[in-house]
Formats: sequence, structure tokens, C-alpha cells
Amino acid sequence: MRQCGVETNIELLDSKMENITELKVGKKLNEGKTKEVYELPELPGYVLMQSKDQITAGNAARKDHMEGKAAISNKTTSCVFKLLQEAGVKTAFVRKYSDTAFVAAQCEMIPIEWVCRRIATGSFLKRHPGVKEGYKFYPPKREMFFKDDANNDPQWSAEQILAAKFNCAGLLIGQTEVDIMSRSTVAIFEILEKAWSTQDCTLVDMKIEFGVDVSKKEIVLADVIDNDSWRLWPSGDRSQQKDKQTYRDLKEVTPEAMQMVKRNFEWVAARVELLLESAHQGRVVVLMGSISDLLHCEKIKKSCANYGIPCELRVTSAHKGPDETLRIKSEYEGDGVPTVFVAVAGRSNGLGPVLSGNTAYPVVNCPPLTADWGAQDVWSSLRMPSGLGCSTVLSPEAAAQFAAQIFGLSNHLVWSKLRSSTLNTWISLKQADKKLRECSI
Repeated sequence: MRQCGVETNIELLDSKMENITELKVGKKLNEGKTKEVYELPELPGYVLMQSKDQITAGNAARKDHMEGKAAISNKTTSCVFKLLQEAGVKTAFVRKYSDTAFVAAQCEMIPIEWVCRRIATGSFLKRHPGVKEGYKFYPPKREMFFKDDANNDPQWSAEQILAAKFNCAGLLIGQTEVDIMSRSTVAIFEILEKAWSTQDCTLVDMKIEFGVDVSKKEIVLADVIDNDSWRLWPSGDRSQQKDKQTYRDLKEVTPEAMQMVKRNFEWVAARVELLLESAHQGRVVVLMGSISDLLHCEKIKKSCANYGIPCELRVTSAHKGPDETLRIKSEYEGDGVPTVFVAVAGRSNGLGPVLSGNTAYPVVNCPPLTADWGAQDVWSSLRMPSGLGCSTVLSPEAAAQFAAQIFGLSNHLVWSKLRSSTLNTWISLKQADKKLRECSI
């Protein structure tokens, strides 16, 4: 979710591109094994990330041309970053520009690869003899590797990162920044793990990189996340793996073998688009006892929109028109759309109990309490007859969050927004603590 009043990279770029019909590509700023980075002279603070038709393994000890890989990788990366951005994760990605390139915020990269693992396999087994392949980590296992091809990217500890005193775009990478990257790595992995599970595909592990946005001076997820970045096992079966490991495992690189690798990459690129959608939709229906409660209800609706959940507002009184209340309830029960009812009634709350006693759908009380009688009125929402299971929350935002947590059990897009929200709250507290300590020194 995006905080109100904070411009995203997309909004900033849109404003800058109003009078630009085609991007002018400037000098090459950097080149890696599978991509090139170009400056955009007319868009300071942004770069063009151009993928290459190249696949490598073992720090480029094995390197081959793979026709079409640039487009496949760019499509995969663009979809993954879009999923993460819409969830609320801060990334350098702005938008897909062409079949083989995307626009990103210019970052100074932090030279650390962050690896997150759910299942023990690959190099982890070599570095930890005795651990059996398939061992599952709860929570996911985090590891850090210093980017140094000449020394095969040695594993580093958090203490080594701190001792290096990296200064990227004017930001000193200290304890707060390491903690933010560590926490973000797990959240990003869990969001993508949840998304891939909807395709009956296990995200085994993945590697990501962070950079410092040169304009905003903040840490963001950067570089790329494509089929080179993870291990994917359909149905949890390693023998069906679809990631770059199929290339690493080749005993001999032949045209037929490369076609097999390319088909796997295409399989991933086709399915990654499906991660942007959910087969499970739902809605929140807010029933208010009086139109005077509209402002309270509109806050619930606005918060629901932050989670991508449709919300409808209705007016009905369970005391003055119980037949109409039950008729409205029946409208939403009859169309098969999963629904959470939120009852908003001041004074004596009849809506919540009546709804809860006559539906199998979840019911949440969110009474608009007043300063004079609120302490007495709330009991009509808290003390229920036996057999009724409606819960009570007092904050409109919390009512929307509670509904989102229900829908998040079956909708990975809603769950991702919730997961990102907890991450961003943690980060904001961490940054506030750092700022306070700096002011106190």
C-alpha cells in the first residue's frame, strides 16, 4: 500500500515524461553478465535496464547465447516487480519500456546478494555437511554473499557488512540499513512464495539485491528478479524444476539442451503473469443503522480500497426494519461472492447480532462510539447471546484490516498487501528510532 501524499516512482516519471515521446538513451553506465544499464539524459534520476540474450552459470564460467532470453527475462522481472510494488514493497522498478528493457530509478547498488531459502538444497548443502536435502527452514533462512566474482562471492556475516562501512549514494550502510534489508528479504520471499503457491509451484530459494535510490536516498529492492534468481519446483518436485538450475545441471551444452532450457524459461514467464491475478475475489458490505454513520463507514470503504477489496455501503436498521435487514443480507448471500459484513450501529447495536444469528458469513461490529455514551453503548457489540460469533473492533481501519485478513487466507494479492504493510510499519519504526538516536547524540 502507498502512503497518502507520497509520490511513487511511476507518478514522478509520468510527470517528467509529459512532453517526451521517445526515450533518449545515453551512455552505458554499467554492464553485467545478463544486462546493461544506460543513462536517460532527459530523465535524470532514472536509467534503462536492458536485458541480454545471454545465460551464465558459475560466475560466467559457463556462458551461452540464448535467443529470446532478454525478452523472457524482462517479462518475468517486470511482472515480479509489478506484483511487489502493488503489494507495497519499495522497488527501483518504474515500468516496462520495451520487450527487452525497463525503466528504473537510478540506484547505487549495495554489493551484497541476499539469499532466502525455504528448502535446503544446492550450495547450502555443500557448506553445511550433514544437512539433508529437503530440510525446511521456519522461518526462511537468510544468507548474505559479498559480490566478488574473483573470489566466487564469499558468504559474509552481518558484522562483515557493518565493518565494510559501505557508503552508497551518501547513505552509510549501518545496523539500521542491514536490519531493513534482512527483514525485507524475508518479506519479499514470502510474498513471492505465496504467489507461486497459487500455481502449485514451490519457491525453494531466491537471491535479491538492494540499492540506494540516488534521488530519494533510501534503500529499495533493485536489479532484477527473473528465472536466474530463484529455484522453482512445480508440485514441490525437484525433478520438474523450471529455473536456471536446469542449465547449471547440463553435462553438455547442445542445441537440443538449450531449447529445453528455453522452454523452461518460457514456462515461467507465461505463469508469472498469472501471479498478478487472483481466482478468489471477495467484498465487504458495510451496513449502517443510520445515514448519520456515513463518515465512519466511508473510512472503512477507503481502507478496504487500500487492500484492493470492493466495499459497498447500505443503510438498514435491525431494530426498526429487521425484515429489510435480512432481505439485504440475502442479496449478498445469493450471488456466491465471499462476503464479510461489517455492522455499524451506535447506541444499541442490533445489526451485528441479527446478522450473525442469520448468516454463516463473517460479521464484524464496528460501532461509531461517542464520547458521552460510548462506554455504555459498546456492550451491545461485545456481549452477545450464545451461538453468535461476531467480533468487535472500534477503528474503521481495523475493521477493513480484519476483513482483509479473512480474504488473505485465499487471495494472495490481499495477503501480500498485509505482509508488506507489516514490513513497512516495522521499517518506519526502525528509521524513526535511528533518527531519534542521531538527534540525541
